[in-house]
Amino acid sequence: MSELPDHIAIIMDGNGRWARQRKLPRHLGHKSGVDSTRDIIQICSDRHIKALTLFAFSSENWKRPKKEVGLLMNLFFTALQREIKRLNDNNVRMTFIGDVSAFPDKLQKQISRSAEKTSTNTGLELRIAVNYGGRWDIVNAVRGIAEKIESNELNSSDISEELVAENLSLSDLPEPDLFIRTGGEKRISNFLLWQLAYTELYFCDVLWPDFNEKIFDEALESYALRQRRFGKTGEQVKGKPQDA
Repeated sequence: MSELPDHIAIIMDGNGRWARQRKLPRHLGHKSGVDSTRDIIQICSDRHIKALTLFAFSSENWKRPKKEVGLLMNLFFTALQREIKRLNDNNVRMTFIGDVSAFPDKLQKQISRSAEKTSTNTGLELRIAVNYGGRWDIVNAVRGIAEKIESNELNSSDISEELVAENLSLSDLPEPDLFIRTGGEKRISNFLLWQLAYTELYFCDVLWPDFNEKIFDEALESYALRQRRFGKTGEQVKGKPQDA
């Protein structure tokens, strides 16, 4: 492949529908989805992709049935416990974005332990978005800037796109080059609203538990064929002379 993205963001959609198609409880779809997540993390690590951000639990997911949310919390806790050794063996650094304070104490502690245990790793930057929403992210950034203005650390004239970006989640990473959503839906569902402004979008019908290396490669091949212009003309990107 001629060009790999540095940073990939994924909405891992379709676990519940995968289970329903097989007449299984929804939580078994989520459990199967963990296997796909493990595989994709491994692939990104092996291919030296710099960063991978996964949307694991949105701020809107609290609206799901209470039993399903509880099972998701338990699955998340168990997955973190089980995968930490594999992540360390692969030099993956895992951190989290979102408001984790809404989670049970037991899960919050496991999130902190997982981040701490991988904090010195220097390979793939793995970001897990939990209780995250793009609008929440922007509001949180604006609130932080407003507090600095109130304390006279900043003036309103200091506000710029760069300043807002510095106060958002993922501010220490390049913005995603490629966004992938599985499951057939063609929307970004309040995920990284600011950060995806110039990201290449890729949607596929495959449900997340069936997402594999072959399908991942199809997304990467689609990305490699695109010309990212960022407002310039195609000729400018190619370095060709053009009329003034």
